This record gives sequence, structure tokens and C-alpha cells, in this order.
Amino acid sequence: MELTVECKKRLDDSKSNALRRQGQIPAVLYGHDGANSIAVTLDTKTAETLVKKAVVNNTVIQLSVTDLPWNGKALLREVQCHPWKRNLYHLSFFSIGSQASVEVTLPLRFIGEAVGVKVGRGTLDTNINEITVQCAPDKIPNSIDIDISTLELGDALHVNELTMPEGVRAVGEGDRVVVSVLQSRGSGADSDESEDAE
Repeated sequence: MELTVECKKRLDDSKSNALRRQGQIPAVLYGHDGANSIAVTLDTKTAETLVKKAVVNNTVIQLSVTDLPWNGKALLREVQCHPWKRNLYHLSFFSIGSQASVEVTLPLRFIGEAVGVKVGRGTLDTNINEITVQCAPDKIPNSIDIDISTLELGDALHVNELTMPEGVRAVGEGDRVVVSVLQSRGSGADSDESEDAE
């Protein structure tokens, strides 16, 4: 999914609270010009819609700073809200148009029913529900699909065993367990006895 958002360069003497009262949300764009950053503002309604639709570190946004002018692809890096009112306070964007590859965090989508759960009466234990990957900016998938249908009782699937889309590489601990099929409660003693016998 790709969203289009327009914003304007923020005046140097503008105050954040005053901007919010005027229906504007302060934000910052990183990486649009090398290591430089620029302070921008966007309409509150636009920002609220963006936050509802976009996923931090995942959704590609076509960002336009109308008065620079600058236009390019960016990721929503951070969303800051009021601690109890939950009103939007500040957004951070990171330009990815000039990047050969970017790191993004994607949700994991488990497909099928594990054999060890269906037949072996085990319990599916998901250790992580999202993963950080590296890929080209135009190759960011919506999620990483994991087929768990062949997992039997006692099986575990690690990060380095995941099948990734072409051009996508997992970042981080390869030996980290993603999902496993465990003995259901009440059958642990039987399992221990059989292991001792072996």
C-alpha cells in the first residue's frame, strides 16, 4: 500500500503548540538531502488519516513538501501522541527514494494449521509476530507469510528457516524461534517419561 501526503516547510519561529491549535501537526523529514533533515507541518486531519492507514516502518508514503519543492518516497518512522488524550503531537518521516535498501518491520502472517496441533493435540506458540527485514524501497511486502501446516509436535521454526520473498532478507538473530508446537498442558509428564526412556 502506498499513500500520498502533502506537507509544508515549517517556519523557523513557529511554536509546536500554536501549530496544533491552528490545525497543523509538526513533523520532521530525515534523509531527503543526505544527512540533513527539515521541519515540516501537515494538516491535522491528513495526519490522523495517515496514522490510521499507515504502519510505522512499513508503509511507503509518497511525500510532497510543496514549498521546497521536494517529492519522494518516505516511511513513517515515529508517531508521538499526548500521553492520555492520545492526540497527535509529532510525526517523523524518513526518505527512502535514494536508498538502495531499507530496513522495515513487517507483520508475520501464519498460514495453515500445524499437524502437531490438529493431529498431535499440541499448542501453537508464537514467539514473535513481526520481523525486521532489509529490501529495496520498491520491494516492501505488506507482510511475511509463513506456512505452518507441516509443523509437528516438538517442531520449531527459526528466523533463518523462513522463506522470504525475492529480494527480502531477514535482519537480526537467525536462530531466534519464531513459532513452535508445544505439548499441551497435562501431557508434559508423559513427554518427560518418554524422553527418560530414550
